[in-house]
Amino acid sequence: MGLVALVMAGGAGSRMKLRFEKPLLDVGGKPMIEHIVDALKNAEEVDRIIVAVSRYTPRTASRARELSVEVLETPGLDFISDVKYAVKNLGLKTVLIVSADLPLITNRIVNEIVENYYRCRKPALSVMVPTVLCDRLGLKADSTFDVNGRDLVPVGINVIDGTRVDEAELEQETLVVENEQLAVNVNTEEDLHIARILFYKIRQGNPSPNLGCAVVPS
Repeated sequence: MGLVALVMAGGAGSRMKLRFEKPLLDVGGKPMIEHIVDALKNAEEVDRIIVAVSRYTPRTASRARELSVEVLETPGLDFISDVKYAVKNLGLKTVLIVSADLPLITNRIVNEIVENYYRCRKPALSVMVPTVLCDRLGLKADSTFDVNGRDLVPVGINVIDGTRVDEAELEQETLVVENEQLAVNVNTEEDLHIARILFYKIRQGNPSPNLGCAVVPS
């Protein structure tokens, strides 16, 4: 189907005040970026993987090349600007955009998201989790949205029609995912601690409940 996964790994990580690059933070014995690339490599719906880096993340770029995926350096201005830069410069069409802050993502989750995008027949799909799920895990959401009466948190995954990336506002579907693994977006030290705990919980045979998805009508 020609779907490209674009991993956004160029942020400065200023909120965590790190001395090294956030995508290289260790979760379960390997860096977050490696968990994400592994999930994408094993997802049947993904045909190509590109890691978007910036001047802030040179070591992440080196690690991504070691993982045998494509690397693109973006200006590192902000998330949306760097997405547009990558999509336009590479002429990408159907694009799965994944934040490099999601170490617990799996190939099964990726496939489910992409399948929902193709079913929705809209140019964009935004993936969110219920705010109550974040609260239960002890995660503090940066932003929440009321979507038809549901309090939701974006997880950092979107699928878009790249040919329309310059449009001011794309019509989109909202996919609500009831899964702890997607709720853990590492932006603080507390988030990292929760990600490590949940990783070992899953390894010990206590995984999150089965992926539950629901499309919120627009």
